[in-house]
Amino acid sequence: MPLTPALSRREREKTPLTPALSRREREKTPLTPTLSRREREKSTLGFGLPAEWEPHEATWIGWPHNRSDWPGKFAPIPWVYGEIVRRLAPGEFVRVLVESKIHEQAARRILERIGCNTARVEFFRVPTDRGWTRDSGPTFLCREEKRSQVAVCRFRFNGWARYDDWKKDDAVPPKIARRLGLHLFESRLDGREIVLEGGAIDVNGSGTILTTEECLLDPKVQVRNPGMTRRQYEQVFRDCLGAGNVLWLNRGIAGDDTHGHVDDIARFVNRCTVVLCREENSSDENYEALEENRERLEGLRLEDGSKIEVVFLPMPSPLFFDGRRLPASYANLYIGNAAVLVPTFNDPRDRTTLGVLSELFTDRPVVGIHAVDLVWGLGTIHCLTRQQPAITSS
Repeated sequence: MPLTPALSRREREKTPLTPALSRREREKTPLTPTLSRREREKSTLGFGLPAEWEPHEATWIGWPHNRSDWPGKFAPIPWVYGEIVRRLAPGEFVRVLVESKIHEQAARRILERIGCNTARVEFFRVPTDRGWTRDSGPTFLCREEKRSQVAVCRFRFNGWARYDDWKKDDAVPPKIARRLGLHLFESRLDGREIVLEGGAIDVNGSGTILTTEECLLDPKVQVRNPGMTRRQYEQVFRDCLGAGNVLWLNRGIAGDDTHGHVDDIARFVNRCTVVLCREENSSDENYEALEENRERLEGLRLEDGSKIEVVFLPMPSPLFFDGRRLPASYANLYIGNAAVLVPTFNDPRDRTTLGVLSELFTDRPVVGIHAVDLVWGLGTIHCLTRQQPAITSS
């Protein structure tokens, strides 16, 4: 299935949904085999999702405005965003989604007060509901070989199949594609539009993708694409993202309102290395799920059949607010051109984590960003950001 150009509303309404397969049919369905580069290029028109550590032209972020995301704690949040932008701007443009001229002015005041180089910051007045750009923003693809062209793949967004305020967020990718003059593909499987959040996947840029069964295959809780099977998701990953080798982990961490996003548990840090969260306290509610993920990952292989190097990240001590456990995780880091930004939680394990990551990223500094307030929004740095790959000359 090649990527298809965006269809009109009338054409979408005439397109039937893909029927759900029976349990027997699912069990008989083989896993998608690893594809050769030639096969990947044929199925994706040569476009693929690059790894996060590859060069960016820009990082996109939505300036905070929805106070319901941080009830009772909104005041410090714009300052945390400001620090994220300040750390990213030396290495790339930071493109900020704002609601209005007044909203932009408020953001500029914060950035100027903290000493951010605002010459590297560009504002786009694009309305959002909640602004978690990783999940609702555009998925930027590039040509696999020479990175001479960038396009946008539009996945649909439905508020994590949980919240009602999502229609503005769902409209963001095509608006940005038009503003940038980029070709827009719509992700489709047998005519069906696909819902997929950026935090549900992570790639190594060479054909391998990480995701979880809890997020995408649970038939009852927060079902993004009712009836879609493992095999069908794997076809979407291959055809839309150029990633035919799928590593399925099981569950995410406690407190995650997305129901199992992989960016809170495991992340590629280079083509063959994954950092994986591990809980040492066997009585913690995350222990069993993270141990199962470890066992799975250690038995899986990369697109070329080689073994994955697994490096463990500790879990911070449990964080609670208003009686709710928060999804605090060091894996929710973001790899920018100028720095790797890592959420920290006033925890003794902060230093250990920054040390582990500094040994893995020797080409850019690893910087901690205070995220105790931020995580009350049930997400941190990776959830807020979306990379736009740089175009290189052919």
